[in-house]
Amino acid sequence: MPIAATESIFIRFCTINTRYISLLVALTQFFSFLYCKFLWRTLKFVTRKLTGRCELQRICYNNKPGAKRTLKIEHSLKSSKNEVLQSAVAASPDAVERIVDEILDLKRISPDVNLQLGISLQASLFQIVGYRGLVAEVEKLRREPYDCENTDHEDMLLRLWKSLSPEVPLTGRISKQWSDIGFQGSDPKTDFRGMGLLGLHNLLYFAEHDKATALQVLHDSQQPKHSKMTKAEWEKNSFDKAIGFSFAIVGINITELVYSLLVSGTLKTHIYNVAPEMPSLVHFQQTFCYLMQEFHKFWINENPCDIMEFNRIREKFLRRVTKQLKNPNMALCPHSPASDLHLINL
Repeated sequence: MPIAATESIFIRFCTINTRYISLLVALTQFFSFLYCKFLWRTLKFVTRKLTGRCELQRICYNNKPGAKRTLKIEHSLKSSKNEVLQSAVAASPDAVERIVDEILDLKRISPDVNLQLGISLQASLFQIVGYRGLVAEVEKLRREPYDCENTDHEDMLLRLWKSLSPEVPLTGRISKQWSDIGFQGSDPKTDFRGMGLLGLHNLLYFAEHDKATALQVLHDSQQPKHSKMTKAEWEKNSFDKAIGFSFAIVGINITELVYSLLVSGTLKTHIYNVAPEMPSLVHFQQTFCYLMQEFHKFWINENPCDIMEFNRIREKFLRRVTKQLKNPNMALCPHSPASDLHLINL
């Protein structure tokens, strides 16, 4: 068969396949629209008539406290046609109690008869609005640049040095010594450009609240430089490939990873499972501590040849964490100190 004819057949085959795929996508979107617009609401109406309970009641009564319940409540409120229910997820913390009363009144539910419903709904709403507040607080820190003229910023940076290098005095604010704790140059402020003060806050929290673990991770990241073993002994044990990253730079990078999980909503599973009511910045920082330790272990297990493999390993680590957070009963459980952190099934 001539080449031109073969190409023509191939092009027609691809065109037909493309049309079929477009048709399937259109049909999928159409049926999804029908389900969301009509069938889902019909099912809700029928279920309420059969059970005598509205959707919010069924969610609160059929699910224990945690992410599974709060995520369902959040979805129900956002999907509602009623403005009172829709606006509930955007309320301020001070308005939560009033909004719960309005929802009960709207649903014609007696708070005296259904006391537990009001308590459960209020707890979940505090988690929902608190998560939104946490995103705003974290974003504010991320957008604030490090200012060497700001005494508070400078104080935090010097505290970080003293926590991570307590026995070695800093010879000057601008010094090559900063590379000993994992900064790239002689002035750490340039490394905070991507994550702003958020990166410094996380590193300092880790160094001060779980100093022993932070020092261990720092020590391991410097091997074989500061090891009691000789370089030959280190290489004999194949440790030279497993370690070797810049502690502070990796900390800022893991800060970006936790930030992206928070902003995308992926971290809701974890936060809703560990914060009984209002999430706070401490929950974010403790999550950072946990993932910093986990990445350290993950890096060692991956046994990279050099630092050039960092992006590949980071993406693989992110996929693992994201997969874990898809389970609504899973939490990266933060306690203080961070060394007590462990993965649990609630």
